[in-house]
Amino acid sequence: MSTQAAAAGIHAGKRVVITGGASGIGRGCCERFVREGARVLVIDRDEAGLAALAADYPDEVLTVVADVTDEDQIEAAFDRAVDAFGGIDVCVNNAGIIFVAPLVDTTAEEWRRILDVNVVGIALCSRAAARRMIEAGHGGVIVNASSGGGRHGVANFSQYCASKAAVLMMSQSFAQELAPHRIRVNVYTPGHIMTPFWEQIVGQMGERLGTTREETLEAFRAEIPWGRFGTPDDVAAAVSWLATDDAEFMSGQALAMNGAELPW
Repeated sequence: MSTQAAAAGIHAGKRVVITGGASGIGRGCCERFVREGARVLVIDRDEAGLAALAADYPDEVLTVVADVTDEDQIEAAFDRAVDAFGGIDVCVNNAGIIFVAPLVDTTAEEWRRILDVNVVGIALCSRAAARRMIEAGHGGVIVNASSGGGRHGVANFSQYCASKAAVLMMSQSFAQELAPHRIRVNVYTPGHIMTPFWEQIVGQMGERLGTTREETLEAFRAEIPWGRFGTPDDVAAAVSWLATDDAEFMSGQALAMNGAELPW
């Protein structure tokens, strides 16, 4: 999206909630919506990251420390958005976790935790947003985070891939349910995006493979036909477009930003 479009304020007056917005892709989405005229409430467990975000955008961004798996905390956070902004137009469910482990070493507790955050957390936040959008009667947009790992299995990431595949099917179902209320539900599926989240993956994979950070990074970069890692703003540009009126007829779909890395 061009800087001219951003300067035009394509999201002027919109009320946006973003989960997992204290760093990485979530922060990139927050900054994009702010530049394009929106007011944003960010939910995260990272208190230091939220404090830094609020300091950078004191007039445009509200922050709430909350866990997406806690129903009471999420309901309170979405109520705060309504109280502060008068409603919610867009919900970006970006919060998620990952870890590297082969099947034979993965515990039941680890399986439950990643499904709880990456699947149930998105369901709870989508529910909170949808309830308030339906009550307001003006429609809305929900955009959920999946991954290239939701399209195909990856060794040592079975729990993560399972959770992200679930997001795709769950979002398609939400889109059909909420269409009569003019609430669109779509998914973004990032590829290799350089963030603190990705640094965690690189570190854990390096430990598993016995490779240095540079060697591990180069192995991942070599998988990207475009020749570089993505950035948070690469993802934020697509998420922003999904929230515009130009995407009004698009719902139940997944949009990839992956530098031509297959599968789509």
